[in-house]
Amino acid sequence: MGDTTQSGNAKEVIFKSVFGQDWDVLPPVMKKHYFHRAFSRDRLSVAGKMDIQTSIAAKIFSPFMRLFGALAPFDAEDIPVTVHMTAAPDSRDYHFHRIFERPGKKPYHFRSRMVQIKGNDIVEFMRFGLGWRMNYLWRDGKVVLQSRGFVWRIFGKLVPLPLGLLLGTGYAEEEATGENSFRMYMDLTHPLWGKVYIYKGEFEIIRQEEKS
Repeated sequence: MGDTTQSGNAKEVIFKSVFGQDWDVLPPVMKKHYFHRAFSRDRLSVAGKMDIQTSIAAKIFSPFMRLFGALAPFDAEDIPVTVHMTAAPDSRDYHFHRIFERPGKKPYHFRSRMVQIKGNDIVEFMRFGLGWRMNYLWRDGKVVLQSRGFVWRIFGKLVPLPLGLLLGTGYAEEEATGENSFRMYMDLTHPLWGKVYIYKGEFEIIRQEEKS
């Protein structure tokens, strides 16, 4: 997909500069997953099913997670999930809207946005400026999200938060399973309490729109 220019803004694919030279070797589904251009209304939707496992520690902190709109603070098995990913017409941000369909309950919505700090240094922001800082890597045939800890955005500054002492260190990966499908896995692991949270599933691309 070539870059274009409109109204003085270079419509560059946001994640090309994140992955750098590794962009060219990404599987087709990953290039589709991250096809969004900066300063556009590009949109991608995926659907699949997920398993979510929470430890006692995660259950204790679930009110905090709900307050900040973080993750999905409940246990679930094989639940339908739809994720809408959109670019922003006024920035290089990458927006997520995850919808978890829970039997007998209202759907749970998890919204966040990814902001590129520099290169592969990314922060995924949730409500009230809480963010997970990470490095995006292409490693051993997988997209790996390597944790750099939690931050809080205050007056434009990123202030490190010691949440890792309570919740552990985050890790996530995505791996192609077909031309239009991929699996994802994410966990929080504490050195004393082990796996605090596990979040995994497989998705298929159901809609892709390139819009200026």
